[in-house]
Amino acid sequence: MARTQLRESYAGGSSSGRPAKRLDPATLLGLFGAFGLVALAMTVGGSPKSFFDPPALLIVLGGTIGVTTIAFSLDEVLRTQAVVGQTILRSVPDPVSTARQMVELSALARQRGELAIEAAVESEIGSSFGRRALQMAVDGEPSEEIERILKREIEEMEQRHFNSANVLRKAAETAPAMGLIGTLIGLVQMLGNLDDPASIGPNMAIALLTTFYGAVLSSMFFSPLAAKLERNSAKESLTANIYMLAATSISRKENPRRLEALLNALLPPAQRLTNFA
Repeated sequence: MARTQLRESYAGGSSSGRPAKRLDPATLLGLFGAFGLVALAMTVGGSPKSFFDPPALLIVLGGTIGVTTIAFSLDEVLRTQAVVGQTILRSVPDPVSTARQMVELSALARQRGELAIEAAVESEIGSSFGRRALQMAVDGEPSEEIERILKREIEEMEQRHFNSANVLRKAAETAPAMGLIGTLIGLVQMLGNLDDPASIGPNMAIALLTTFYGAVLSSMFFSPLAAKLERNSAKESLTANIYMLAATSISRKENPRRLEALLNALLPPAQRLTNFA
């Protein structure tokens, strides 16, 4: 028998509803910290207004978006914008907590039948994928059909995340190049108007600031977000596989001990479950 007691809410549902999605503090702290320090350095060293130049920003930011759109479809680029927002604001589920929850649900289903977990699935499972997976088991779908459908959905999810990460990687590669192009544009304009001293300053600003904007966007925004998206995708894929194993195990009416063994094969050794050890 499991060491941990089954929560009473699994028998009749939780009055508090589904777990709320939490913000990802690491991403927010990193972005605000990095850009904050750069802004502080600009303020202490002189006027921050001297670092803002609309033509330079248009060349780098607009050019980066345009070139990235050439390499991908418009739908992929637009989808990546939504994924970036989720990557910044949402933390991914903890696979270990999910695995522990699935073992408890499996034990309850084993004791009282699949219908006994229906209320808990609706109220306690925050993932829409997890709710669909477990609801199929509650509805009595064959385990082979559940596995086939969920595997296809996991593959599609991984492909979407892979494409979005590639869009961000391409943007990270393009931004410094657009900065160099902006620098060349500024130098050409400056050299072509040496007889007009008033134009030298604005043209030199474009030449220098485009390089600055390209480096900042690439190193401080696009590349870190691509790496974070890949990390989050790996955790979401692991969590989805945990839901799939739990749904198929419940559908087969297997012993929760076997489900725990299967889940421990996915988890790192230091985080493996010991409910039935």
